[in-house]
Amino acid sequence: MFYRLLKYVLIGPFLRLLFRPRIEGLEHIPDEGAAIIAGNHLSFSDHFLMPVVLKRRITFLAKQEYFTGPGLKGRLTAAFFRSAGQIPVDRSGKEAGKAAIREGLGVLAKGELLGIYPEGTRSHDGRLYKGKVGVAVMALTAGVPVIPCAMVGTFEIQPPGKVLPRIMRVTIRFGEPLDFSRFAGMENEKAVVRAVTDEIMYEILELSGQEYVDDYAAVVKARGSAEG
Repeated sequence: MFYRLLKYVLIGPFLRLLFRPRIEGLEHIPDEGAAIIAGNHLSFSDHFLMPVVLKRRITFLAKQEYFTGPGLKGRLTAAFFRSAGQIPVDRSGKEAGKAAIREGLGVLAKGELLGIYPEGTRSHDGRLYKGKVGVAVMALTAGVPVIPCAMVGTFEIQPPGKVLPRIMRVTIRFGEPLDFSRFAGMENEKAVVRAVTDEIMYEILELSGQEYVDDYAAVVKARGSAEG
């Protein structure tokens, strides 16, 4: 109920008015049944703008830090994400990826939409980075289609570190569903899940027009911090 209240009363109309999102390819989202929506991740605003334009509810795997922040701000942020039905995922340690996959498969098993950012973190410079293979593992295990999505303009309105977004128009593009049924039962084959992930990232790239970097965003960020 709180999700619907946020979408249709508290936040949705406000976001539509401010950012006037152009929506392309909405017909590619299935009216029912499980599916993964895999998108680029440019801004904190992505968490709100994509759900606003979808007719169906979508559940995101959100980083655990959104649920464990200190002080009043941290408690309010955690309450917001929990009330909106988002799932915290610990991204540290060897078991982090497995935990995220388990949670994602639970959402798909209910016949719902799962939102995921294959890059694993926000882009710090607006480029598109190499995708992690969890999206492929979930798609093959659950046997569901993957709809690529591109957020265009959200980096400009709220790049990492910017608290208040700039008011300007954004575009949200959905591509045709990707069917990977030809790889059924091969979710444990490393070469297969890498190839599937790369195909998903290529489709996101085609939709977004970003520059592509064949390296993980977190690795590039860490390298830049070390050099700095």
